[in-house]
Amino acid sequence: MPDGLPPRQTLRSAAALRAAGLIPPEAEPAAARIATRYAIALTPTIAALIDPADPADPIARQYLPDPAELATAPWETADPTADAPFTPTKGVVHRYPDRALLKPLLTCPVYCRFCFRRESVGQATGHLTDAELDTALDWFAAHPQIREAILTGGDPLILSPRRLAHILARLSALPHLDIIRIHSRVPVADPTRITDALTAALDTPKPLYLCIHANHAREFTPPETATALRRLAHTATLLGQSVLLRGVNDSTEALEALFRAMLRHRVKPYYLHQLDPAPGTARFLVPVDEGRAILRALRGRVSGLAWPVYVQETPDGGGKRPLGPAWE
Repeated sequence: MPDGLPPRQTLRSAAALRAAGLIPPEAEPAAARIATRYAIALTPTIAALIDPADPADPIARQYLPDPAELATAPWETADPTADAPFTPTKGVVHRYPDRALLKPLLTCPVYCRFCFRRESVGQATGHLTDAELDTALDWFAAHPQIREAILTGGDPLILSPRRLAHILARLSALPHLDIIRIHSRVPVADPTRITDALTAALDTPKPLYLCIHANHAREFTPPETATALRRLAHTATLLGQSVLLRGVNDSTEALEALFRAMLRHRVKPYYLHQLDPAPGTARFLVPVDEGRAILRALRGRVSGLAWPVYVQETPDGGGKRPLGPAWE
């Protein structure tokens, strides 16, 4: 942990990052400007993984603000996955015939600098009210073609166990729903949240899949992360999703280490996402052809269990399309 970091305190400002030794004093004004547009949050678990002496540190690159965030490339858009046109009621996104997203909040334990929802997460008005949540859950009840509910946001695992249990109970009571899926950063970003109360809330009669977002093997090294994942594996099927990121995991060696780390911790690699073109994220872009070449070189080096599907969101909201690579 960098010198000066207060114990168990999430860092939420440029001043806090500077005081913790994660950014130099001369970088604080630029980071403060960025914070007026995009939220900052680093948990103690994540802060402890950063090596401030390494200018190419892959953990720092994911979480520390960069002046490039305030420059928008011509191809970038505020809603790169086109959620808005597919939102029938607040908190619901219905893009595929048989499944829909439920977004009960837009708050996260950490804020990734490449997030495709970076224009909306971290806002004070991000939580659904009780009435809005009831309306969203009623929408799921009224649409029997929906077989899978996907809780996302924001990060559903920072909800109180009581509220999370309420949502899961309402969804589990729907006879047409077969599967519940939760997308979360919490197990690697804030693993101490995986308490007895939270795991009890996740004990649902419907099959539960927990899709864990991690991009670098080092994110699996804290002992508390290993403990959290072991506990969660007794309640849910664990899947991994990652984003292909320049300077973080854009090599065959880095992806191999990441996928092996996932499997060691009972997490099946599920998706490798091509970067979504959110504003100010161009520095993370790895071209698709390069991504395919990296994966092609990985073939045969790892078990098929370690192989995710490389996907890209279509810009019109048409959903994910596999990117290959093709095999000759």
